[in-house]
Amino acid sequence: MLRLLFLTLALLLAGCDSRPQFGNTDISEADYARDFALTDHTGKPRTMADFRGKAVVIFFGYTQCPDVCPTTMTGMTEAMKLLGEGATKVQVLFVTVDPERDTQQLLAQYVPVFHPSFLGLYADPQTIAKTAQAFRVFYKKQPGSTPTTYTVDHTAGSYVYDPQGRLRLYIKHGEKPEVIAKDLKLLIAGK
Repeated sequence: MLRLLFLTLALLLAGCDSRPQFGNTDISEADYARDFALTDHTGKPRTMADFRGKAVVIFFGYTQCPDVCPTTMTGMTEAMKLLGEGATKVQVLFVTVDPERDTQQLLAQYVPVFHPSFLGLYADPQTIAKTAQAFRVFYKKQPGSTPTTYTVDHTAGSYVYDPQGRLRLYIKHGEKPEVIAKDLKLLIAGK
């Protein structure tokens, strides 16, 4: 009888957990990736504060990436479609890890192809290095056949912030758009 009482109590307490069940990794307690000071592809200086009131997805990549970056951006495009009208409450940011080649003009051509609201962010190489370090993002040039045909190895996941600007989730590369959209809906709803 006592075991039955404890089991019932445990089940009731488990049912009282009001935390949302995210499909992606909850990193709400992380103490990094708090802010940035970069320029968007329209030439406007940006920080996290500019996007308060929206869920924000930040991905570090580069325009000449052959696979990870276009796959991630396409997945975010699909997630935005699944959000419908809710997509207006989401901001996707693409931060370059290749500031030598990813000029403002190139980012302005590349990033909006995936979705007109997406923004490309850039800065000088030192600022990008400091920002990547603050976000615990790894990147390293890999030599190509010529000095300008190098590739860049980089962290392939994305960070997600709630509308209050708090870091909440880490999306691993290749996550399904349906899972991303579900998590974004929860964050938009204030979960």
